Amino acid sequence: MIRDALLASGIVMAYATQLAVPGLPIGYTELLLTLWIMLSIGRVLAGGRLEASPALARFAGFWLILALTLALGAIVGYLTKVLFLDPVLHDTFAYMLLVGVTCLSVAEPDADRRMRRIGWLVIAMANAGFAWQLGLAWGWVHQPGVDPWYWDRFCGWSDNPNQLALYCAVIGPLALHLVTTSVNRWAKFLGLCSLIPTFYLGRLTKSDTYLYATILTGLIFLGLRFRTWLSIGSERSSLSRQMTLLLVVGCLPLAMSVTPYALTEVSSAEAFAKGLTKDRGGEATAETAALRLYLWGEAFDKGVRSGSLGLGPGPHLERPPITDLQFLPRPFEAHSTILDLYTQGGLIAVLALAWIVGSATVSAWRAKLDALLALVASIVVFGIPHLIIRHPIVWFSLAICLVAGTPRVIPATVRQWEH
Repeated sequence: MIRDALLASGIVMAYATQLAVPGLPIGYTELLLTLWIMLSIGRVLAGGRLEASPALARFAGFWLILALTLALGAIVGYLTKVLFLDPVLHDTFAYMLLVGVTCLSVAEPDADRRMRRIGWLVIAMANAGFAWQLGLAWGWVHQPGVDPWYWDRFCGWSDNPNQLALYCAVIGPLALHLVTTSVNRWAKFLGLCSLIPTFYLGRLTKSDTYLYATILTGLIFLGLRFRTWLSIGSERSSLSRQMTLLLVVGCLPLAMSVTPYALTEVSSAEAFAKGLTKDRGGEATAETAALRLYLWGEAFDKGVRSGSLGLGPGPHLERPPITDLQFLPRPFEAHSTILDLYTQGGLIAVLALAWIVGSATVSAWRAKLDALLALVASIVVFGIPHLIIRHPIVWFSLAICLVAGTPRVIPATVRQWEH
């Protein structure tokens, strides 16, 4: 249980970049995950058992490919440009921690049960932190050394509002998965209640990506649940199911009949959509879009110039001319998981990432877990305009999906804590 709490707290604290461990050059996440890895290795050395699961094989294959591509990219980068040592070491250490966490967690005996328990701990710890940060947002509490606002966007314990938005975008579907697969009514109730502060805090960040990811995952989840509801049941369809099917069939001609009237409201719908984004689709949104497009173009050019082999770990882009309101270090990332990985490990690294995410999606689909499919969709949407490959919660979510698709027989007693 202590190890589970260590792993859950390490996952949750990864976005709290404003909180530093006194007297140490590393953050809480690095410290907690290192302790968890050391305890897990100690358990194995003391005679603990490991299981060679399909999820372990997939993670081991992915990290082996990524390590080889990053090493080759580092050689290319060393021969063609000046590498900054600190970012290289930072990324290398982050990848090493992720290798240990992902491989050891899915190799635990009864991994599915343990991952569920860690998931509940992640939800509980995250919402406890969210409650405190809501107090910071409303001015009810004060925390020395923490500035919870990034201009008019809430960042809480993070340096960047998008870091907090990512965790809100992932924790929401994760809680939904635990709720829909739990049999305990109190667990369902508390899990559903946790969605409220998660969504509210996510909207406070004013992240456009969080908004798009939430809408898309919500639609995916509702569509999959509706499909499941129609397909599951007795051989003789119930009256309610028949009525629902008739309603769905009748919606098609109804939608066609109201199309001319809906077209007249396009301008108001567009205004409503802009009103949901930060700055209501105004100057801030346009400036962010211009910066992102410039960075993506530069990242693609860097990757092509390296022969699609990459330049090794760390950021590789120069400062763009669009920096009026942007305080960017040098060098810095492209703020896109695909393009940043392309500049680091080349095309093979990108294909490896697509393979592991695709494997997680297929595993969740085979397990018929709708919320996990929505969770993967949220990760993919957030990874397009942001660099999320170093965040532990992303890999924990993929691990849950891969473990969920592993054939297993779980005794009824392993979830007594949920009853």
